[in-house]
Amino acid sequence: MSNDDKLIDFAAERDKRIHDLHDRRLDAMRQVFEQVLPLGKSRKKAKGKPKKKR
Repeated sequence: MSNDDKLIDFAAERDKRIHDLHDRRLDAMRQVFEQVLPLGKSRKKAKGKPKKKR
């Protein structure tokens, strides 16, 4: 075992894959939410009735 460059840390590699899977799932959920609830800048708040002054 004189060549340590070829050793692989399986736990670290698994953590990277799990992280990538979570990122993909998060991106998919984000896209679904953007389709259902668009958060674009073109959406303006509707004005309500002016309040009565007393």
